[in-house]
This record gives sequence, structure tokens and C-alpha cells, in this order.
Amino acid sequence: MADYKNFTVETDADGIALVTWDMPDRSMNVFTEEVMNELDKIIDHVVATDAIKGAVLTSGKETFSGGADLTMLQKMLGLFETERQKDHDKAIKLLFDSAGRMSWLWRKLETCGKPWVSAINGTCMGGAFEISLACHGRVAADSDKVKMALPEVKVGIFPGAGGTQRVPRMAKTQEALQMLTTGQNLSPKKALGMGLVDQVVAPRKLVESAKKMIKDGLSPVKPWDEKGFKLPGGPVYSAAGANLWPPAIAILRRETQNNYPAASAILKCVYEGLLVPFDTALKIEQRYFTEIMQTTEAKMMIRSLFISLQELNKGARRPKDAPARKLKKVGVLGAGFMGAGIAFVTAKAGIPVVLIDRDQEAADKGKEHSAKLMDGLIKKGRATEDDKEKLLSLITATPDYNELDGAGLVIEAVFEDSNIKKEVTEKAEAVLKSTAVFASNTSTIPISALANNSKRPKNFIGIHFFSPVDKMMLVEIIMGKRTGDKALAVAMDYVRAIKKTPIVVNDTRGFYVNRCVLRYMQEAYSMLIEGVPAPMIENGAKMAGMPVGPLALTDETAIDLAQKIMKQTIRDLGEKAVDPRHMELIDTMVDKHGRHGRKNAKGFYDYPAKPAKKHLWAGLKDLFPQKAAEEVDIEEVKQRLLVTIALEAARVMEEGIVTDPREADVGSILAFGFAPYTGGALSYIDGMGVENFVALSKRLQKKYGKQFKAPKLLLDMAEKGETFYERFAPEGGAEMQKAA
Repeated sequence: MADYKNFTVETDADGIALVTWDMPDRSMNVFTEEVMNELDKIIDHVVATDAIKGAVLTSGKETFSGGADLTMLQKMLGLFETERQKDHDKAIKLLFDSAGRMSWLWRKLETCGKPWVSAINGTCMGGAFEISLACHGRVAADSDKVKMALPEVKVGIFPGAGGTQRVPRMAKTQEALQMLTTGQNLSPKKALGMGLVDQVVAPRKLVESAKKMIKDGLSPVKPWDEKGFKLPGGPVYSAAGANLWPPAIAILRRETQNNYPAASAILKCVYEGLLVPFDTALKIEQRYFTEIMQTTEAKMMIRSLFISLQELNKGARRPKDAPARKLKKVGVLGAGFMGAGIAFVTAKAGIPVVLIDRDQEAADKGKEHSAKLMDGLIKKGRATEDDKEKLLSLITATPDYNELDGAGLVIEAVFEDSNIKKEVTEKAEAVLKSTAVFASNTSTIPISALANNSKRPKNFIGIHFFSPVDKMMLVEIIMGKRTGDKALAVAMDYVRAIKKTPIVVNDTRGFYVNRCVLRYMQEAYSMLIEGVPAPMIENGAKMAGMPVGPLALTDETAIDLAQKIMKQTIRDLGEKAVDPRHMELIDTMVDKHGRHGRKNAKGFYDYPAKPAKKHLWAGLKDLFPQKAAEEVDIEEVKQRLLVTIALEAARVMEEGIVTDPREADVGSILAFGFAPYTGGALSYIDGMGVENFVALSKRLQKKYGKQFKAPKLLLDMAEKGETFYERFAPEGGAEMQKAA
């Protein structure tokens, strides 16, 4: 028998082949062309060997597989783009054939005449779950580590290896559609309940149980390949179908605003596929997949939410020469909401934390935040009491700065007051070793200014978390003028240890994220003042793909905080730095009406007691003369809200605050949900074409003001026909741009 690089094949006395997938030099199994070729040969071997009665497919690693390797998608798109410039029809055929390779290989396994069982021992995503569905039986280990999903829609594509056809033939159609269009994770028990796995067993019995299925006479023919097969959810043309499909289409439109072509394609694939024989259904899926791969949305989402996100999570911006550092102790100064959240995520990563506040009572209150978060996880079945005790044992709550001795990193998270920050910095540095790194979680004060309080400015850096810390996945690492590579490396290692995504930002007022967010809010203020009805502003934002309207976002961050920021900006930069109309609006909300935002249940929205839902404050329409709805161009509202953010992202790149377009794109999506279907703030510009974006900006500037003036960088890029990923090509950027 042939030797395989990525698999071992061992046949036992009962004639059952155990196919173990264990890629060398990889922490997780992924599908590559080499893996696919080897699987093809293994299927042939199983079929051709009379002594083999069936096969069990499992993983030799802790996880089963993360799905397709990103280089496969890159290569597929790159070859298509190269060929498209020569022969469009040939390029489409090439893409169609590439898109179908995995699908038809899984179909080959499914119809090979011998039974296959997938023994799922850990995370099983995308194409790995699709090959499991193609197997004749599935056994999953009863473990929290086992998660199954078809998450492709989250990166702009959809399950194109039979997922849209097998899931609705195994599960009820409504459950299948929800799973496919959201990319949700399934626990073993949930998958069992849906009919997507056959057994859930103790991990030690996984392979044994899978082999037993074959020994017990598992049929090598799928139900849909036999006569008389009936769909679990009933036929499309039936009373059940009539009750399902119209609402499903309406719900998808409501949830996606038709911004995600892949989600719409899933509905079409399932609907059309369930009307025809299975092999025809696979061709329908393959055609839609080929179509979706050519969309701007897919190209941009794959680049940002798959390729760039993985690269940043692996430390793409980490200084290469700095040795890796595993932190044995971290200090957090300030046990308020932010500091307590930082302590929680640090302890959750298994790192001991010293949480310091002015007195024992305040420090204990901060530690109690972690206890409450763990209680919430326990209630949801995601943690145990033992997990809670273990985490809390890692947090030392104290007012004593001497407890910081031995900490390799200290994160300051006290009030946004320069004097208080100076005081705690000096107290901490009196205890810390000279090699320790000091970080500030400030959101407004420049890091270079705060570093003046430090005796070791090279080891002083910004680590800016977003609220709530336990849920937000992005962290801004801010480089002061004198911050050294060692401090950056330690900050990066820490952020990766707590399983968040780091982006590196050079020092400026508001850094990157807050500068963009403030533009979003400010454009909403301008619209209110112009008389655009508040519901149209908020709905326009959601129609544009933003998760939260700008007025709701202002409430969440607090209107009185916006007032403080505006006043501080005027003190620092002069009267012209803030639009006087905006200042008047915010002063009216806070000083005249006492509306501070969600925190006092009165802001741009009213927040009644539950179960009632929040609603826009009726008084908003009395602040300014209102335009009639038909006078407002909702498409223009959507454009204004996206363009103002994208322009600020471009300015940040022009100023050298952010230097890598991957960080600008991923940061804009993870921090404030910038319309994910665009691929991020810069990909929104690239996807439209810089020349087209500049033309749109000029139209909006002429009509609404100087905030839409395109910076010189964009004018130059438009003239040269450049994109951000060409102009500011990151490592590997040329290949990425070619693919996207």
C-alpha cells in the first residue's frame, strides 16, 4: 500500500481501515491540494481492497479539522483573476471546476460502495464537517472541545462541498437554514438532536464506537440515493413548505438587508436543490458557489475576515527579533469596570493577576466582577464551579502596590485623568523591575504624553481595550514616540495569550478606532440638525450593514462623555476643532434635558423597564424642523455614514497612524462592526474603486460639507489607479491583492 504524508491507514482483523489524519508541521489539520489527492487515493485503496469492509476517518490531533487552508482560496481566486484577463469564459470554467473538486470527491466517497464513518474528536469546521456529512455514519466525542459548524457565510462564501444539500436532507429544513445562514456552532448534543450525527460517546470510546457501526452492518448507501426518500422537513411544494419559505426569505432580508450575496445564495441552493435529484443538486450548488466567489463581497470578506484576521492573530505585526515571552504575572491598576474586565480575561487565560485599587473594598468589588461573569458562564453550561474557583484563585485583589513585584506587565486602567495616571504610574514603577512593561488603557490621552511620567519610556506602551472587555475581540496597541520593540513584543504576546486580535497604532488623539467612531456619530448629529428623522438615521445605518445605529452607539458610550470629549478637544485644539452645531446639540441633550445615555435610561433613546424595549426619544423631533420621509434619500443616508468612516480611515493611513491596511480593515470590523460585507473601511474603498469613491466623496462634499473632502492620498491613488493593498502592501500583500 502507498505511503501517505498526511494520513496513516491501518486495517484491523475485522477488515475495518482506520484512516487517521495527522498533518506534519501543522497544529491543525486543513484541506490542501495534497490532502485532497491523498484522500482520493485512499478512497480508491479502500474500494479496491477486498479485505477492507469499511473505513473510519478520524484525526490524530486534538482537533478534527478547521476546514480548507486559506491558500486554496487564494490560489483559486488568483488563477481566476489571471485567466479572466485572457479569456473570461475559460476563467469561469476553471473556477467552476476548482469549486467542485471537494464536492465531487466527497460524493465519490459517499457512493464508493463501502461504508465510511467519521469519528469526530474535536473542532470540525467547513469542508471537514462536509466530508463527515458525506460519510455514512458520524460519531462525535462527548466533549466541550467538540464543535461542528459550516461557518463559510461569515467570510462571504457558503458551504460549497455539499453542505447546502446534505444538511437539509438530514435535518428539518428550518433548522438547516438557520444553521447554514448564520454559520452557528453545534455542540455534539445539538448536532445529535438535529440528526447530523448518529452517536455521541465518551472520547475514549470514539473509534471503537465508529468501528462498531460498520460491524453492525452500516449501509453504504445514503437515504437520498434510495427510492422513496422523504425530506425530514417535508417537500418544498407542500403545506409545510408554504409556511416555511416566504417567512425564511423575509427574515433573511431583515437580518442581512440583502448585503450578503452568499446568504441569499444559500436559500436559493437549498430551495432549488431540494426539488431535484442529489447529483443535480450538487451541480446547482457548484454553480452558485462559482458565482459567489466572483463577488466583491466574497473577495473582501475572505481577505479581511479569513486571511488577514488569521495573520494578525498569529502575530503578523510582532517584531521578529524579539524573543517570545510568557507572562507569569500581570498587574492591573484600577478595579473599575474596565480594569475588572482586563483582570478577568487575563485570569481566564491562566495568567495570575494582581488587581489594585485605592482600598480593599474597591479591589474586592473588581474581583467580584469576575465571579459574576463566571456565574453567567456556569448558568449557560460553558463553565463549572471548579472553573470559577480556579479563575478566582488567580486574581489577587489588593490596595498594596508591593504585590506587583515580579509582574512582567502592568496595565493601568484608572480614570481618564492625567494626574491620577501619573500618580499610579510612579507608584507601580517604584516596585517593578526595569525589564517590566507598563501599559496604559487610556482611550483619549496620547501615549507619548503619559510616557513622560515614566522613568522607562521605551517600556511604556498603550493597550487599549474596548467595552465590555470579555466580549470585544479587538485590542489596539499604541506605540508612543519612544516605545521600543521589546514593549511591543510583550504587548503582542499578552494580547494573543488572552485570545484577542491585536492591531498596532501609532500615537494620536483618539488613536484609530475612536477617530472613526466619532466621525460616525458626528455625521448622525449633522443629519439630526438637518431635520433627517432619527428613525431614518438609525435604520439607514442598519441597512448599510452597521450593527448599531450612531445614536444608539452614542447612548452606549454616554452622551455626557461625548460632551466632555468635545470640550476637551476645544481646550486643546481651539473652537474650530468642533462643529458648534454639534456642541449645541449635545449641550441641549445633557444640560437642558438631562439625557446622558443608557446609563441614566435617558438619551437619544428611552430605556423603559424590561420587558419593554428601548425606543427613540419622542422629543428628538421637536429639537429641529423635521423633513418629510419622502424628502430624504435613504441611499444617501447609508453612503454618508459609511463614507465618513472610510475617509477617516484613509486619513489615518495618510498620517501614518496605521501603516498596515489589514489592521485598518480588521480593526474597523471587530471594534465597531463596520459593515462586514465590505471587508472593512479600506476594503470598502478598494472594492468600490478609489476613483469611484473619490467621485462619491466629492458629490457628498458639495452637498453636505468639508467632512467629505477626500485627502490628498486618495486623490493620488485615484490618479494612479492604486488600491490600499497595493500602495501599503503588507507582508504577502501582493499575493493577497492579486487574489482579491
